[in-house]
Amino acid sequence: MKLYVNGNFISEDEKNRRFTEMAVDGGKILKMGNGELISSLNGAQIIDLKGRTVLPGFIEGHVHLLNYAYSLTKIDCSKADSISEIIQMGRQYIKERNIEKGEWVQGRGWNQIFFKEERNLTKEDLDAISTEHPIVMTRVCEHVVAANSLALKMAGIDENTPNPVGGEIERDNFGHLTGIMKETARYKIYELIPEKSVEQIKSMLKDAIKIASSYGLTTMHTDDFETFSDKNWRKILKAYREMERDKELNMRICQQCLLPSLHRLEEFIEEEVINRKDTDMVKIGPLKLLTDGSLGGRSAYMNDFYHDAPGKKGIAVFTQQQLNELVLTAHKAKMGVVCHAIGDGAITMVMDAFKNAQKIKPDDDARFGIIHLQITTPELLKRFKEQNIIAYMEPVCLNSDLHIVEDRVGKEKAMTSYNFRTLCDMGVNYTISSDCPVDSLNPFDNLFVGTNRCDYNGYPKGGWNPSQKLTVEQMLKGFTINGAYASFEEDKKGSLEEGKFADFVIISEDPTCCDTRNLRRIYVLETVLNGSTVYKKDIF
Repeated sequence: MKLYVNGNFISEDEKNRRFTEMAVDGGKILKMGNGELISSLNGAQIIDLKGRTVLPGFIEGHVHLLNYAYSLTKIDCSKADSISEIIQMGRQYIKERNIEKGEWVQGRGWNQIFFKEERNLTKEDLDAISTEHPIVMTRVCEHVVAANSLALKMAGIDENTPNPVGGEIERDNFGHLTGIMKETARYKIYELIPEKSVEQIKSMLKDAIKIASSYGLTTMHTDDFETFSDKNWRKILKAYREMERDKELNMRICQQCLLPSLHRLEEFIEEEVINRKDTDMVKIGPLKLLTDGSLGGRSAYMNDFYHDAPGKKGIAVFTQQQLNELVLTAHKAKMGVVCHAIGDGAITMVMDAFKNAQKIKPDDDARFGIIHLQITTPELLKRFKEQNIIAYMEPVCLNSDLHIVEDRVGKEKAMTSYNFRTLCDMGVNYTISSDCPVDSLNPFDNLFVGTNRCDYNGYPKGGWNPSQKLTVEQMLKGFTINGAYASFEEDKKGSLEEGKFADFVIISEDPTCCDTRNLRRIYVLETVLNGSTVYKKDIF
């Protein structure tokens, strides 16, 4: 038994109570107290926290953990401020790793918003890196890729290749390929890249989880099934389950199951949902569907034309009938559903699909969810409450999106978008997420942007649409107990209460007493999962 004393325990329970002591035994919280435990629990190992703050372990509402792990092996384009810099990075990557001709070169995280050239990457840019290596660079949003001429040739893509359903092979005004591939078109390139074995997947995951633990994360709701072009969900689950078996999994995993075809979904329900194999470490979560693209790539599906691209509404990945069928199939199996929907057109379609499923098979506790929910209208905000839909909010995305949103959708619609505070004040159930590797995995980056409504540099002063600033307390709820609620596990974790898992994080200062402008300076001292330390900062 361990007894942590002299701490500032923020419980995140229903009454938002604070404590000074916590007893842990057998991987669970035994008791919370305020001075009485030290005299009543004889024989416990005493750990003096010296006034440090303790929170429940952070729960990430939506990430791509395996994709993040995979991205650590690629060229990191996220900090590049010019195309010329990316060209130099690519050349250096090939040279340093002595990559042989014909082998793939991959990068991720580029964002044309920050390029001096103020445009997307093109095949000509990537050809300047190499014409002897197939090259693909994934945009920060993960919905757009740039490919060089060799990669396009290997994929059999030319000016006459038709767009796939739910995707776009971009061409310029003269009909020439630009090298940009959007949504489902990306897979024409991805399917050529060599797959990874279970052992390779486990190795990548271990590296990524170490980083996640250093940020205080103890649970991740993660979408992994289509990280690789073989889309082999059996292999992904096998990797996680073997890690758990071998006591190598230092993260609780709730899998958001990306299964966008009816055949694959029915097959998965038969093998995994009817006879569940869930444990406290690896759990099958809801069906996940990508219903549109991204705002930055102008592939988010809008009800109206883009303000800066007349005639374009983005991409709806499914018809309403297809979406209804997928949602209803998962709902009937009591699997649950969460949908990526950024544009107001996509959000409308998803809400209509949820409404249809509830009409056919009513369930007061279905816990349907919408991820990202960026471009909203007053009517859509009301429907979140009326239909009891969980809002998987992602405040950190404003670090980049606040620079483009008014250009994309116009000032009027922008003011009713990213309305996270409105949803909280309406009493809508919500979680907080990062969509990593799209945005920062560090919860304190998210807290900073969410409470200040500005980018990491403090722009704009006073915040963008500041009426929508979240409080620190609202953000912490989204990262703890609300995340547990989203996976039907609020009775097991998400707060520091007797009988719950001993998942907690010791941090450098109390975020509720900190100037919000300084939230990014807070760091994790120790992360504890199931009563055992999985990360400890050297200075602690």
